[in-house]
Amino acid sequence: MIAGLILALPVSGFAAPDEAQKALIQKAQEAKKKLAAAQAAQGAERQKMMQEHMKMMQDMMAQMQKAKPRAGMKPEQMREWIDEHLKLMNEMMGQMMDEHHMMMQVGGMPGMKGMGKK
Repeated sequence: MIAGLILALPVSGFAAPDEAQKALIQKAQEAKKKLAAAQAAQGAERQKMMQEHMKMMQDMMAQMQKAKPRAGMKPEQMREWIDEHLKLMNEMMGQMMDEHHMMMQVGGMPGMKGMGKK
């Protein structure tokens, strides 16, 4: 019984993501699926899915910029909120980098050929 309490203590000390973060985590998972589908697709379907993924990323970024920790949080709760926010930011950056690499492949997006080249 004491072992069970000891094991439960560390878990109870950590806050779960708040509702806004949970919604963003869900959206990030959906966006990741969209990006994976785009990677598997070809031609116009790939371009359409990449554009949809870009829109999802823009919407998520706007929500991330507006996200604020709730008032009255204890310092450790604030740190956990920030850690969760950083995890989401890292997930988004990873997806954006994957998207960027896809666009830079030959024929990735129409009108993108030669962009970034001098």
